[in-house]
Amino acid sequence: MKKSACSLLIILVATALVTVLPACGKWYKRCSEDNPCPEGRVCQDIGRRTTVCLNECDTGAADACGRNETCFRFGAGQSACAPTCNPDRKFPRSCPGGWLCAPVAPDGENLCRPECDPAQGTASCGQAEYCLDLGDGTGVCMPGCDPYSSEGCGAGQACDLGPDGGYACYSAVYIEGRVFDSADKNLGIVSAHVAAKDKTGAVATDVAITGDNGTYKLQVPVERGDNGTLVEGTLTLRAEANNYQPYPSGIRPAIPVDATQATKLGDGTYVLKNASTDIALIKLPDNETGRKSISGSIILAGDNSTRPGGTLVAAEGGPCGLTCPFTFSDKQGGYTIFNVPAGSWTIRGYKDFLQLTPIDVAHTADADTTGVELVENDKPYGTVAGSVNIVNPGDGDNTTVVLVPVSTFSPTFVKGEVPPGLRAPKQPAPPSIKGAFTITGVPDGYYVVLAAFENDFLVRDPDTSIAGTDLVYQHVPDNATLSYDISLPTSFKVTGALDIVSPGATEPELIDPASLQLVWKDDSSEKHYLIVVYNAFGEKVLDCEIPEHTGGANVIYDYGDGTCTTPAQPLEAGMYY
Repeated sequence: MKKSACSLLIILVATALVTVLPACGKWYKRCSEDNPCPEGRVCQDIGRRTTVCLNECDTGAADACGRNETCFRFGAGQSACAPTCNPDRKFPRSCPGGWLCAPVAPDGENLCRPECDPAQGTASCGQAEYCLDLGDGTGVCMPGCDPYSSEGCGAGQACDLGPDGGYACYSAVYIEGRVFDSADKNLGIVSAHVAAKDKTGAVATDVAITGDNGTYKLQVPVERGDNGTLVEGTLTLRAEANNYQPYPSGIRPAIPVDATQATKLGDGTYVLKNASTDIALIKLPDNETGRKSISGSIILAGDNSTRPGGTLVAAEGGPCGLTCPFTFSDKQGGYTIFNVPAGSWTIRGYKDFLQLTPIDVAHTADADTTGVELVENDKPYGTVAGSVNIVNPGDGDNTTVVLVPVSTFSPTFVKGEVPPGLRAPKQPAPPSIKGAFTITGVPDGYYVVLAAFENDFLVRDPDTSIAGTDLVYQHVPDNATLSYDISLPTSFKVTGALDIVSPGATEPELIDPASLQLVWKDDSSEKHYLIVVYNAFGEKVLDCEIPEHTGGANVIYDYGDGTCTTPAQPLEAGMYY
């Protein structure tokens, strides 16, 4: 229904100044620091030199306000019933001079807001405000936002980091894609959970649940430049589903996607949809399907600046396979661990500067276990320090060191899941360690300490006869002293990695099993090469020793050529190796 507009009339009634605003019949009491509002109302600017008392409201409630009003978030945690305006009326004015009538309310209603210059950005607005570009060369000043608040921006908008380091509402960016069975691309996976990690390694989104044919739409955070341009949006996707192996896990890495490449649509929102946003999941073996899930949430206490999003949540102590079941919480702290065998489990959460009290769970084969809350406690945080010795580095000048909960560590793949922040240097800094390192904010747990864990041209030295090459396991706090200040007794020895030529030099590749060749750069000092190939379930399909290579820069091995003592196993379509 089109709103009517009224003339502005100011009268004095019983010594209290009130204003009749464009919402006909509405009277608003003027206010100031010396003339505060009564309980249940807040003092807000709704026009030039027009500051009035407005009724508090809940932006998530239906019919929160009266006729010709809408519930608007003014910032600083205050939402109030603001009078709407009519942009089609030229006289009488729907907004006072210097203010524009714009569709900025969450439900698309028009409100009067101060006019600003989009070319000047936040400089043309007040403190804790930003200039929203209306797309026609004009803009209006809007309150900043909290990306973790339930009071979000308007329809089609998202609270993203702006050029001045503050958060503001911009046209939302979405990733669209499809989750499907790796052995049958036509088989979409319904009810899969999809989320995205940011460059710090923390899950920075809510969870999108796939619909028909496995399709999903996920709103993602993107750093903005002037006028809302997309300037930084490197993300990695996670997908999990009942009866499927999670992605990424085991030998499967997460392929980065760049949300700044999203296309702007006619409604102003952005969408990224390409091959990198489609996710193939590997079906679990038949004896591991049909298992139920454990779900719950992370509960913070007090004013901890750490956010619950991205917490690594693991089910430990039960009948684990290659690794124990695990997941990462969404940005609000909710989590679901799929495919958990029946048994007694201890649920633990891992994230830097966040201590969570573990909880024991009796999980059955008959129903999902829900409502498992991991509550923050006030225990101190640990510090783990040590050193790295880089020998014969090749192209690798610097490395990283990470802490991996033992429950997620695979001795087969010699890797595991890194909780956010348990890395030196902290994410998202590039590798920089070539001597001493320190990892801070470490919560209680039992960890494997790994150096040269990332694609940094370095690996753990394979010569286990020398010091610094064994895996290091560490309790926090230290079992012997119960100290949280831990210095590792030995340094890590790492060395340059062999250069892979194909396949999979930079990312997974589709191969023809009938003509597979493994190709890598020759090492001039080798005595022999040992080739071991695993599938995504940790099953060994090839274990072969070949003699030293002479002649040519590359070593080429034809898969299944019959030269190995143990025959190569056939490769399975849709599997990752």
